[in-house]
Amino acid sequence: MANCNHDCEHCASNCSERSAETLMFANNPVSNIKNVIGIVSGKGGVGKSLVTGLLACEMRRRGFNTAILDADITGPSIPKMFGINGSVLSDGHFIQPAVTKNGTKIISMNLCLPDETQPVVWRGPVLGSVLKQFWEDVEWGLVDFMFVDMPPGTGDVPLTVFQSLPLKGIIIVTTPQELVSMIVCKALNMAKIMNVPVLGIALNMAYFECPECGKKHYIFGNNASDYEITSEIPIIPQLAELCDKGLIEETNACKNLEALANILEKI
Repeated sequence: MANCNHDCEHCASNCSERSAETLMFANNPVSNIKNVIGIVSGKGGVGKSLVTGLLACEMRRRGFNTAILDADITGPSIPKMFGINGSVLSDGHFIQPAVTKNGTKIISMNLCLPDETQPVVWRGPVLGSVLKQFWEDVEWGLVDFMFVDMPPGTGDVPLTVFQSLPLKGIIIVTTPQELVSMIVCKALNMAKIMNVPVLGIALNMAYFECPECGKKHYIFGNNASDYEITSEIPIIPQLAELCDKGLIEETNACKNLEALANILEKI
């Protein structure tokens, strides 16, 4: 195409110059990953990692082998909410993922650092190489559903995930503020450009339910976007406490994502 610099890695156009095979990460012989689901958002702080964790818990509860690839390299939070500390190990051939109490496999940048508070100050190409290692060099084994917790926005890392992992679809996470409709539109448009199906939209912090009278209070408004919401997660103070303590697998908030889980079961 006109003005092409032949740098397919940083281009979203599906032109004749592109070779999809050269962009896809290779599969390793010790991993059998059936469904890769991206969890995305157009902005940070909307609860994307929370939705990732809850969906992994729910699908695991339903009897599926689950895994989480924490693609938020510079701001990982998955290990903390599952109560996982320490470093992942290698058997000399492949990296062994961490495994939660209930059996979900996890790989995250925080599990590769000597100090989890150490900042990761890397540019896009290096972040992409880390994602490649997380996919190709980890012994995932049999995984029915792998959830990829992406960083917010449409930058290098989300683009790499869209182009290099075999996504079956994405789930968009949002909150009820007015601006969110525009943010959701950006995420939807990126999925359209990359030709990846949108499986549903999760609305986090949708409302607060009074424990005494049961009335729902829409603290941040109840018109989140112009798009159909698949699942809603209310404000649950106890859920935040469990995540802070690394006990997300003990919550019953997974029931709020049953509609999304039902969609995943039909893939």
